[in-house]
Amino acid sequence: MLVTEILKDKGSAVFSIAPDLTLAKACAELEFRRVGALIVCDGGQVVGVLSERDVVRAVARDGQACLTRTVADYMTRDVVFAEPAETVAVLMERMTDRRIRHLPILKDGRLSGVISIGDVVKCQIAEATNEAESLRTYIAAG
Repeated sequence: MLVTEILKDKGSAVFSIAPDLTLAKACAELEFRRVGALIVCDGGQVVGVLSERDVVRAVARDGQACLTRTVADYMTRDVVFAEPAETVAVLMERMTDRRIRHLPILKDGRLSGVISIGDVVKCQIAEATNEAESLRTYIAAG
């Protein structure tokens, strides 16, 4: 399955924030959107990703004071992207190797969606279920 197909099912909504937003406001946005990461954009360009993991590290490192600092102080700056034509297998490998849970999708240099590890697992389960059903049907017909 391709990234494009996953985005057709889940939609292409991207929740983003500015790098100068406070970490407290970013946490409120994570809660409000019920997502595990937000894409950090500045002037229409992706400059980072802020994940729940980044927030936990910020609290562990700086305590409650981190909540008044900016997203830019704690976001992951080395953003790993995916493209619509890539396969789920490629995404799984990249996410596992890099230990990341969210991949922004770029299409023609523009942000067109976000794929999470949950999306990838859901896709793999659906494919395995479909394959098992096909095999049952084939065996029953034989």
